[in-house]
Amino acid sequence: MTGTGEDWLRDGLGADGMDSGLWVAGLDYVQGWREAREVADRLNRAFLGVGFELSELRAVASTNEEGRGVVRVAGWPGAVNRLAGLLEALADGDGGAR
Repeated sequence: MTGTGEDWLRDGLGADGMDSGLWVAGLDYVQGWREAREVADRLNRAFLGVGFELSELRAVASTNEEGRGVVRVAGWPGAVNRLAGLLEALADGDGGAR
């Protein structure tokens, strides 16, 4: 889903992977990113499974300044609005747990 050489990451949503800024020597940013990538791939498969296109909504692996993995969701407003509706319906169907 998020492997190297795939162009869908740069299709206009402006999600660029690792945060910009200074890196601290000795921190393992790659390990944090790998963990985040696994989870982002899982979430992207879930998005595809419920009818989203990765060109409109996707999870992106990143790291923070401390080397911890971060998963961000990037999407066009209409797609994010649809996702919010799905999550609200799920929460309401679960007894309103929020």
